[in-house]
Amino acid sequence: MASVYDTVRGHARAGSETTQFIEATKRDALNNLRREMEKLLDSTEPHKSQEATKEFEGFQRLFRRFLDETGPSVEWDRIEKLPPGAVRNYDSLETPSKELVTQMLNKLIVVKLNGGLGTSMGCHGPKSVITVRSDLTFLDLTVQQIDHLNKTYNVNVPLVLMNSFNTDEDTEKIIRKYKNLNVEIHTFNQSCFPRISRDSLLPVAKSGKVHENIEAWYPPGHGDFYESFKNSGLLDKYIKDGRQYLFLSNIDNLGATVDLNILNLLLNPNKENAQHEFVMEVTDKTRADVKGGTLIQYEGKLRLLEIAQVPKEHVDDFKSIKTFKFSTRT
Repeated sequence: MASVYDTVRGHARAGSETTQFIEATKRDALNNLRREMEKLLDSTEPHKSQEATKEFEGFQRLFRRFLDETGPSVEWDRIEKLPPGAVRNYDSLETPSKELVTQMLNKLIVVKLNGGLGTSMGCHGPKSVITVRSDLTFLDLTVQQIDHLNKTYNVNVPLVLMNSFNTDEDTEKIIRKYKNLNVEIHTFNQSCFPRISRDSLLPVAKSGKVHENIEAWYPPGHGDFYESFKNSGLLDKYIKDGRQYLFLSNIDNLGATVDLNILNLLLNPNKENAQHEFVMEVTDKTRADVKGGTLIQYEGKLRLLEIAQVPKEHVDDFKSIKTFKFSTRT
């Protein structure tokens, strides 16, 4: 008869073997993916190969994270209350002089996320070309806002559109009509990643030519902005131009406009406030906002928390209109 000691050793050995098995399958998955990605790259159109190489490197890093991370990215019990001063009342912000406004706006760019389609609203094509009012689209109104800002303060705040492979071609045609306005418009594409099979963890796509099987590819989430913006070369361009901050929001968020008092807080903090790298507008949640992102304190730092990061058993807690603020950038 086996002793208790032998039984315990058996469990330890089984646990060790399981760990080794998981690690081995991860290595195999990474190696198999790398080989398939090389095949896709070989079949990419020559003029897109350099861009595709950077994107595929980013995808492989994301895939590695997918293999390594299990469960939600946030442990609910480690979320802390926001520290004093984390959220300031808007009415406490100083209003800058017109001379100062001109200086500040010369350090700003406006970026709109323009990768989404209008299918959820029953429309074909980019969401940005949906008519909102007076025969004007989301994109028309956005350009109009920047044009007004530039004329009012005699500045040149550029508008940058982050497109996706779903919206780029149509957007490039549409923006030609704005060429005589006082708005400098630049575009770049967010990454184009291959969908993977749930069973094999390998790309569904058989060719690197995206438009041959567009359903086999997807544009990643908004977090891809940072890497795509850097890869586009626009980050270096605007740093050289003396730009220090960017204002980022969805193309269909017409309430997200440049606020000079907030820009002043960023660029000209008083003695009581340190220089901020990132500022988010938040407001009290309503029942219409329960799924929107919020601000939390986590591991000693302020973080944006989105519903996809929340453990399933705490989704209702996340939706609380009493506990959390609502990120207006959502």
